[in-house]
Amino acid sequence: MAILKVIEVMADSTVSWEDATKNAVAHAAKSVNHIKSAFVQSQSVVVKDGGVSEFRVNVKITFEVK
Repeated sequence: MAILKVIEVMADSTVSWEDATKNAVAHAAKSVNHIKSAFVQSQSVVVKDGGVSEFRVNVKITFEVK
């Protein structure tokens, strides 16, 4: 049996939601080991001058506690 923990990470990107998700996982991986999955809970954008300037995601990251 494994013990899992879930943390919530907010991240952004000027490229895409996929890139923002990758940024969230990469940032979490700096301080958390054994990441098992990431669930994108919500997505949003920042609009500037009539266009999308930033993609934002709220990601739940699950990792195993050893």
